[in-house]
Amino acid sequence: MNVLQVTNTSRGTSEVGRCADTAGPLIVGIGGTMRPGSSTEQAVRAALSAAELAGARTHLLGASALQLPLYVPGETRRTAAARQLINAVQMADGIVIGTPAYHGGISGLVKNALDYIEDLRDAPRPYLHGRAVGCVITARGSQAATTLTSLRAVVHALRGWPTPLGVAVNTEHTAFSPNGTSTDSHISAQLSAMGEQVVEFALSRAVTA
Repeated sequence: MNVLQVTNTSRGTSEVGRCADTAGPLIVGIGGTMRPGSSTEQAVRAALSAAELAGARTHLLGASALQLPLYVPGETRRTAAARQLINAVQMADGIVIGTPAYHGGISGLVKNALDYIEDLRDAPRPYLHGRAVGCVITARGSQAATTLTSLRAVVHALRGWPTPLGVAVNTEHTAFSPNGTSTDSHISAQLSAMGEQVVEFALSRAVTA
């Protein structure tokens, strides 16, 4: 059985296996910025917390875990951090991706990490096939909505299923506490609903598989 360190955002860290019969679906969060306690990472944490309440296990790969060498097609050598990312995505039943909007696009840190999913092209579930993906964008101003469309396009290219609800957070009006709680109740509700949608899709796929 493959084993992954799974961090429940509200309950500490436990070691679990994806194939355990009594375990809930595994939802992996990817994203953040290099600023400690960034709004992006806190928004992903909030979505993962909602996924936990819906019965899932969660694992967060924040900015510190995404400091990877620039992805080079054809290069087969992988750092320990890159192997951790690919292993987590391969085991995931659902994904939550969070990125800041930089000049109308996805951050280089997050996009580079997503490029590494190319390593799963020949996997039994290639790329993000069969996985729901919740998309979260943070930005100061209105560019968050534009970048959300860009992130959804990347998820489609990786064969993932963006959830019906994507969340665009305008950080001019919304902030997050260290535990991931938003000062905007509407944003909090959206992040919770999106996390629940990822779990619902994962559970429905498990039933029909």
